[in-house]
Amino acid sequence: MAGSHVASLLASTRAELLRLRKWPAMWIMLGTGLLLNILFGYVFSYISYLTGSSSTINEDVPPAELLHDLLPVSLVETTLQGMPMFGGAILLIFGALTVGSGYGWGTWKTVFTQGPSRTATFGGTLIALASVVAAVVVVTFSTNLGISVLISAVEAESLVWPPLSETAQGVGGAMLIYSMWTTLGVVVGTLTRSPALAVGLSLVWALAVENLLRGVANALTVLEPLTNVLPGTAAGSIAGAMRIPDLGDGADDGGAPGVLTILDAGPAALLLAGYIVVFGIVATLVTTRRDVV
Repeated sequence: MAGSHVASLLASTRAELLRLRKWPAMWIMLGTGLLLNILFGYVFSYISYLTGSSSTINEDVPPAELLHDLLPVSLVETTLQGMPMFGGAILLIFGALTVGSGYGWGTWKTVFTQGPSRTATFGGTLIALASVVAAVVVVTFSTNLGISVLISAVEAESLVWPPLSETAQGVGGAMLIYSMWTTLGVVVGTLTRSPALAVGLSLVWALAVENLLRGVANALTVLEPLTNVLPGTAAGSIAGAMRIPDLGDGADDGGAPGVLTILDAGPAALLLAGYIVVFGIVATLVTTRRDVV
């Protein structure tokens, strides 16, 4: 029985990976995320360095420090700063569409009534999504490493690599950030059973609700315990821990949007891991126990 369940789980994973690989929407979303990472992480900052101009993100940053952020030694912090909001929002939409579109197309109804058990089928989807997230993290770090090495060569700077321990922490933090947003999207897609509604709610939450709540909490301190444990707060604090020292106000002064210093790295990582587990369990329970019609 156990062997049959494992075989069904593996078969479902392979089928989902095949579907995702042939799904144009996935390549468009992930490609857009990678492009935004390149533009906001390196291209715009390098143009500012060359021209001496500044933006709200790098205002009052000395040219030497601006260049330092573009070199391989700053790979981890530069990569992570775009993940809490921009990259996270795209992965949130990706998770919501992956599951929500199955209801819109009638795929889940067909598979759940004719295929393996719901647990094996949905478990295969979660494993496939985890594989995609891991691939996205690897590709993002590899791309940024190549760009930073190129900039270092153009500027005749000596190659200084980030410490291996820091790189490992950065990759682990990136996995936690992207996995959390993806599983949150899975929950939204599962609950709404509508790809359009899932995407809309995901965008509203990622780009508006959490930021508004944190803004209100500045005036109503009673809300601070809640806003301090929101998913976006934990994700932003992971990125902030790799770059910005604690300023005492929970803000990343002059940094990328979504990067925070509210939580230390350890509590933020535990909170993200907890969210991933809870979101995965909730989505699985809802999927396996309710009617698919």
